[in-house]
Amino acid sequence: MTENVRVRFAPSPTGPLHMGGVRTALFNYLFAKKYNGTFVLRIEDTDQTRYVANAEQYIIDSLEWCNIPFDEGPGKNEKFGPYRQSERKELYKKYADQLLETGWAYYAFDTAEELDEHRKEHEANSKNFIYNWHNREKGKLVNSLVLSKEEVEAKINAGEKFVVRFKSPQDEILTMQDEIRGEIKIDTNILDDKILFKSDGMPTYHLANIVDDHLMQISHVIRGEEWLPSMALHVLLYRAFGWDAPKFAHLPLILKPVGKGKLSKRDGDKLGFPVFPLEYTNEQTGDVSRGYKEDGYFADAFVNMLALLGWNPGTEQEIFSLEELVKTFDLARVSKSGAKFSPDKTKWFNQQYLQEKSNKELVQLFLPILQVKGFDKDENFVEKVVSLIKERATFVNDFWDLSNFFFENPTEYDAKAAKKQWKEATPALMTELSEVISTIEDFSSQNVETIVKEWITAKEVGFGKVMQPLRLSLVGALKGPHLFDIIEMIGKEATIQRLKNAVNKLS
Repeated sequence: MTENVRVRFAPSPTGPLHMGGVRTALFNYLFAKKYNGTFVLRIEDTDQTRYVANAEQYIIDSLEWCNIPFDEGPGKNEKFGPYRQSERKELYKKYADQLLETGWAYYAFDTAEELDEHRKEHEANSKNFIYNWHNREKGKLVNSLVLSKEEVEAKINAGEKFVVRFKSPQDEILTMQDEIRGEIKIDTNILDDKILFKSDGMPTYHLANIVDDHLMQISHVIRGEEWLPSMALHVLLYRAFGWDAPKFAHLPLILKPVGKGKLSKRDGDKLGFPVFPLEYTNEQTGDVSRGYKEDGYFADAFVNMLALLGWNPGTEQEIFSLEELVKTFDLARVSKSGAKFSPDKTKWFNQQYLQEKSNKELVQLFLPILQVKGFDKDENFVEKVVSLIKERATFVNDFWDLSNFFFENPTEYDAKAAKKQWKEATPALMTELSEVISTIEDFSSQNVETIVKEWITAKEVGFGKVMQPLRLSLVGALKGPHLFDIIEMIGKEATIQRLKNAVNKLS
């Protein structure tokens, strides 16, 4: 690709960034980096009624955590700034006026009540009301297409509220190209005349979006499927201004785990998984929404999972570093149909990344958890613990439950296991075993295992009658890594003490 690739992620700061938005940002980032292009962040805050004060910083923090930071944006390389639409509002009127002058737009003075009346009238006749070529010049609607220039000026001077509407063309089949969906044809007769500008001096999304993309020299607009119905208007706006349109690519929806409908926060709340990258606190209500970071997910695992929601590399490979994603990503391999989100698959990705991390890395993540629990253990000891338990873990947060018996004597014993494994003869066996263990000098895992198994063989009792109660005594449950590794780690004194405790409590 020889052209200068410039893409943008343009969220509205109306709340936390949904994972669908993160995926849009990710695909823009991957595309930009693949072609040595620029990834722009633009904050589309023209809807001040829904503006949330901490949402912009949340968006920036989320991109940083995902390791997909923007190249240009608020406060960073402001080559085409400002990058907040609310700070650009003065320039949009000029472009609205240009469309008015060239006949591509017109003033409309209809009140909300009048439009509602028209809708009801159409519904009574089993019709849909669309403000467009069909009725804009028939005299029932109040706009500059039917009013004289003097009447329009009088209304504006009198302070009457107005909007500027786009004048959609009549009787045309508009042919458009989408990088993912191919050729798309739209009959312009079904398009409504969208509002571009309001009398309060603020543009709507449609006008601001097109003007900013043009002025920021955006080459590719990669955005969610929900904007597909707006594509015709945007292509027509480029035509109206006499500008070359960027290439469009509309990404498929992320679907609920059941496969139907768009994934929402409600689905996460109901099924127990986050839909936001970072934890988010609603400053007005105090409500806290879960985040993938705080739930213990690694950022690279989260990004890897998102990349494969709606895109496939054409191979069986599933684990990708960010560098590999940049190299492999191709819009041609993005699906047209929605991608079903799987909470279990997301956990699987995290587990894969956890297993690939070095024990030293994982120790540093585990130490703060141990400190909260009141344990200040030698890092070499903790590293050995991590090496024994990590294959059973999905999150670092799992480490404590998988390893607590390395750090403290059990005080409770799994009732079901005790009932099944702790027999009448068990106390005497465990007492005798503790005496055998007390005589062992070389307390390595292998040596203790050899001596204990020789003793069991000499006693002519089944291995299960000793090994299972022994594990229950040391761990408090029938879980954990190789039993004699545990014995070596906790040492002779703790092993004997735990056997005595179990005999006292379970007999």
